[in-house]
Amino acid sequence: MTDRKSELAANLAQVEERIAAACAAAGRAREEVTLIVVTKTYPASDVRLLHELGVRHVAENRDQDAAPKAAACADLDLTWHFVGQLQTNKVRSVVGYADVVQSVDRLKLVSALSAAAEKEGRELGCLLQVALDAESGERGDRGGVAPDGVEELAAAVAAAPGLRLDGLMTVAPLAGEYAGRQRAAFDRLMDLSTVLRATRPAANMVSAGMSADLEEAVAAGATHVRVGTAVLGVRPKLG
Repeated sequence: MTDRKSELAANLAQVEERIAAACAAAGRAREEVTLIVVTKTYPASDVRLLHELGVRHVAENRDQDAAPKAAACADLDLTWHFVGQLQTNKVRSVVGYADVVQSVDRLKLVSALSAAAEKEGRELGCLLQVALDAESGERGDRGGVAPDGVEELAAAVAAAPGLRLDGLMTVAPLAGEYAGRQRAAFDRLMDLSTVLRATRPAANMVSAGMSADLEEAVAAGATHVRVGTAVLGVRPKLG
């Protein structure tokens, strides 16, 4: 086993222990939580090693890095998640490789994703990114729709050809009433998910929690956690 593969294996084992312990503490089955490894800034060779180690869900946040990496790993059975703020001029490229876009936060983006998915002849999973630091009608500092805009956006995705409404995503906010209160933020996201699932039961995915706060996300009920640094380490960025 190469040094890098050994390093990734050890890191994955530690993250797995954390998720398993968090699930046990919350009275949840380990199978209820899916690990998504955020491979942004890391090379395709790392993605291949992660696949060898059993990882099946990976995430990227920049199309210019993700597109060539996904192409280089096209032979692997991976589910690719796009988690970054997405400009409409990048939609066509992202739809070419992403299975799920977790950062849907405005109607214009829904229209662009739908058109691109239709052209590609595929169904694209969509999560609505909720900005818990955003006022009514505004977007968050790191993207996302304000909580009171979730229903309108959900209806648009549900009605859009080529798109599938999978659920909700959030990033713990750095400002506002939830700053530094990750568990409260994730509880709020779960409340919004409960409301969404009342009319759209299939939209049951809740993506929350990263390397520093995955335990709080699991405790709140998240179905997916997005972990980068804890698995891949802090390494020089590409480019």
